[in-house]
Amino acid sequence: MSARSSTSKVAPKTRITTGLTAEFRPELQGLRALAVLLVMVYHVWVGRVSGGVDVFLMLSAFFLTGSFIRKVETGRKLALSSYWLNVFRRLLPAAVVVLLATLIASAALLPKARWSSIMEQITASLFYVQNWQLAKDSVDYYAANHATASPLQHFWSLSIQGQIFILWPLLLLGGMLIWKKLRGKFPVLSYRSVMGIIFGAVFIASLGYSISTTASRQEWAYFDTVARLWEFALGSLIAISLPLLQRIPRVISVPLGWVGLAAIISCGMLLQVEYQFPGYLALWPVLAAGVIILAPASRWGVNRVLAHPALGWLGDVSYALYLWHWPVMIFFLVESGQDGFSLGEGLGLMLISLLLAWATTRIIESPMRSWTWLSAKRRRVGWGIAALIAVVMVPLSGWEYQVSAEERRAAAQQPYDNPGAEILLPGFTDEANPNAVMIPLTSKLDEQWSNYGEDCSGEWAPEQDSMENCQQGGNPQASKTIVLVGDSHAQHWSGAVDVMATKQGWRWILLTKPSCRFGGPSETRGEECAAFNTAASEYVLEHSPDAVITLGSFSVLGEDEDGNTPAAQEHIVPGYEQGVRPFLDAGIPVVALRDTPRFVNPPPECVDRFGSEAPECQASVEDLLATDSPLLELDESGSLGENFSTMDMSEVLCPDGICKPVIGNVLVYMDESHLTGVFARSAAAEFERRFLASLNPSLQ
Repeated sequence: MSARSSTSKVAPKTRITTGLTAEFRPELQGLRALAVLLVMVYHVWVGRVSGGVDVFLMLSAFFLTGSFIRKVETGRKLALSSYWLNVFRRLLPAAVVVLLATLIASAALLPKARWSSIMEQITASLFYVQNWQLAKDSVDYYAANHATASPLQHFWSLSIQGQIFILWPLLLLGGMLIWKKLRGKFPVLSYRSVMGIIFGAVFIASLGYSISTTASRQEWAYFDTVARLWEFALGSLIAISLPLLQRIPRVISVPLGWVGLAAIISCGMLLQVEYQFPGYLALWPVLAAGVIILAPASRWGVNRVLAHPALGWLGDVSYALYLWHWPVMIFFLVESGQDGFSLGEGLGLMLISLLLAWATTRIIESPMRSWTWLSAKRRRVGWGIAALIAVVMVPLSGWEYQVSAEERRAAAQQPYDNPGAEILLPGFTDEANPNAVMIPLTSKLDEQWSNYGEDCSGEWAPEQDSMENCQQGGNPQASKTIVLVGDSHAQHWSGAVDVMATKQGWRWILLTKPSCRFGGPSETRGEECAAFNTAASEYVLEHSPDAVITLGSFSVLGEDEDGNTPAAQEHIVPGYEQGVRPFLDAGIPVVALRDTPRFVNPPPECVDRFGSEAPECQASVEDLLATDSPLLELDESGSLGENFSTMDMSEVLCPDGICKPVIGNVLVYMDESHLTGVFARSAAAEFERRFLASLNPSLQ
């Protein structure tokens, strides 16, 4: 969604390409207003995709292409450098204000556990690559709890637009050069025809890619620029062919405008778009906006609604309104502790966003746009853009320095200041400095994934493509090998396994796939997970390690009979016996680990908010895990034989029956359920004791 038009000469009113001139179309400004209203309403109350952003994307390419087409057809220079400077001179001021406000609010209101990602996203948003940052972080745009969402998540669409504002002029320039080269041989060939072929090819290729990627990797496709190119290409194709399309009889085009308006409003209500955008379903809002563009002004036309002065005014502030509404909403949820809004709260937040948008447009955006001294020379515009970037980067650097100073203090501490789970060992003497900093710092939790090995190599390198995440560690020349296989809840124990194996002189292998518990065939697993488990089983049987460690149970949080949360639920992993039996039949010992507790709210954020000893951050083990481990049934039945055993670390995670967020001045969890690497390694001694006790003497 861009600030008005994306042209280098942005008029205060919406204009539209009709041949060689620009004709005022107030209903398109109203269409912008409608789109941003839909986005806000669906974000606040519905929690689904409205299609409003897709309308903005298409409109931005429509205006951009129309501007460049007119330039070429009237013999004016494209002046790409001037265009780019002026576009970002118009876009950045309002964005910088919102980014700076978000930076300050994040430092003041958000828990330190979220600081690192916010810092990355501020930079990504400022330089228009936020969509790729979110894709890399595997952000779920459809997550029900907005309170845990990034206050900058909405910058994904602005980032894609910024990339298009750079790419599209290059395509238009390339098309012009091709046209000039060919028009001598083909006099009837027009610039519009050349660009129609180019954008038609982009449309077909991108839409095909979008449909395919949405089906296989929707969470990536949603933020993928390539998967969105077709929406821009369609806007460009409409701009190119508009003089021809406007010949459609009014008896058809006028009713089509109303059909388009109804389609845009109903898109989010009628389509179950969750996990299906931006594939073919995104054609609905984009085509709907297209037919509104085609609809001429008429006494009975859709312009009678969309050209209303109130919508025109809202369209004028739509860019700033889009910028403000999301962080206002997120910070309200963070402070209130809620995960949704009442009708009154939602209306109030929309009003606050509207006031902020009006003030930003009136005080910041409009003066910057009309500042003739700044726009008189390209060098001044360049320095102005650099100054705007500095307005964000300077305080961001200061914030990062503050965090790094705390990191240096933590790094200077002695090991006995942060004993972690070692404090639970018999005879332990606590010599920690009472003023020592807790580790890991909640601002650096993204570094706490247990990745202590190297990629598997040599004879231990997997041959199957589905086994891409294979790590090895310990003694590479060892005669004994243990394999840890499963999902991330198996992986987070690899720190303890690494310490244990190194001490014992063993080799260890880690085979993991996110969200894929190891077991036999089950309807609960997708195709990729099933393929991984099959490949992992074949790998283990081929290499015949001395022991295999798997996750035997899984914990979930549900509701009790009265609807209260949490209510502990813990079950055997589906297909577990079938999954491990081939190992046992081959004489390979198997140790089944009990799952770790899952908290309703992330302990690191609770610690930041209330402190490490706060009752709000603790829970009884009975609230998070079953009273008796479901693994006991497998162990006591003896159905899996003497080489099968179980292992329960819940007494380490929940000493004296209380699951605490911090043990021995070490943060236990990095999120709702995953252990920090530091704590897992501190628990290695107890992990080793229990592991050896569960095995036959052959490995000891």
